[in-house]
Amino acid sequence: MIFKRTIPYLTVFIAVLMFQACHQNARVNSNPDVDKTLQKDTIIPKLLYGINVDSLSVETGTVKKNQFLADILLHYHVDYATIDYIAKHTRDTFDVRRIKRGNKYTVILTNDSVAKPLYFIYEISPSRYVLYQLGDTVVARKGRKEIVEKDTVTSGEISTSLWNAMVDKGNDPELANELSEIYAWTIDFFGLQKGDSYKVFYSKLYVDNKYVGLGKIKASLFNHMNHDYYAFYFEQNGSGDYFDEEGNSLERTFLKAPLKYRRISSRFSNSRYHPILKIRRPHHGVDYAAAEGTPVHSIGDGTVSKMGYQRRGAGRYVKIKHNGTYTTQYAHLRAFARGLKKGMHVKQGQLIGYVGHTGLATGPHLDFRFFKNGRAIDPLKVKSPPAKPVDSALRQQFDSVVKQYKAILDTIK
Repeated sequence: MIFKRTIPYLTVFIAVLMFQACHQNARVNSNPDVDKTLQKDTIIPKLLYGINVDSLSVETGTVKKNQFLADILLHYHVDYATIDYIAKHTRDTFDVRRIKRGNKYTVILTNDSVAKPLYFIYEISPSRYVLYQLGDTVVARKGRKEIVEKDTVTSGEISTSLWNAMVDKGNDPELANELSEIYAWTIDFFGLQKGDSYKVFYSKLYVDNKYVGLGKIKASLFNHMNHDYYAFYFEQNGSGDYFDEEGNSLERTFLKAPLKYRRISSRFSNSRYHPILKIRRPHHGVDYAAAEGTPVHSIGDGTVSKMGYQRRGAGRYVKIKHNGTYTTQYAHLRAFARGLKKGMHVKQGQLIGYVGHTGLATGPHLDFRFFKNGRAIDPLKVKSPPAKPVDSALRQQFDSVVKQYKAILDTIK
């Protein structure tokens, strides 16, 4: 009976103690000085490839010439059986035969007098890696580092070439290639003039605070022969493209030129003096002078309708039918691209051959011809039809992007 009467009092006593304890904790937690102390005592673990390495040893290296996985791991006393297992049974994750000279690797070991390797990490690229957990059971998995994108701007003027202009400004010269791709349908980048200029708003990519490459070009202005060419990146229907300020796509059905050439050695003419035959006759094409072996590309999607050899004429040539209206021909080739066959479908920019001087030719060049409805026309005067413009339903959104990006371009000096 005494025990039963004591229970209510005991319950109240415990409740009071709990209240006081909670009240005391509340006072402690509300004290900013205590909060600072707790923050100072908080230990943030050091993570590397998602692994806490605070109590571990980390060693890094770079793959050397003729160095293979076994060469690296044997140095850290990984046994042959484990190396063999990795090579044979983890190919679905990564084939170690593709390890490249110059790429970085990391080995994470125990921090003992006799260090034992726990993980091996090989960096496939600055942002992608494959991690091998070493032990009784080998586990392989791929991972990615965080890529940080930072916006930046640049500008310059052409004195010799766009590539040299980029280098002179300390920019990644790959930016020149990106611009030439964007404007491939509207500007002949092999015919740039001294005094042409550019402004570019784009992003750079960083991994571990190190520059790893170019991001997206968001907007650019290229002044070629005193004419302004704008390019604005805009996404619609799940894909992105470049448009001018009016919302017209910069992409065209055909490229401006099928190769990188030195000069135009002969133009379209109805009466040209032939340097070998010593007579006047029509030359219904454009001769692009270029070094022997220079790659030649199809200027548009199409099907190889003819290819062969004319000893007293075009030499080794390829003819591509692009649609029911347009056909192009590429002549005097030294060789065809490997695997090219009649009837094969080719994509715009696809390699089809190499510059030569086969047939009736005095030196290496490409004789490029353009046919519309079977009739030869001047390739330099072809106006290629544009791709689809910005969707009218998205026009207001596009105009907002143009306004924003133009304001940025205007601030670039």
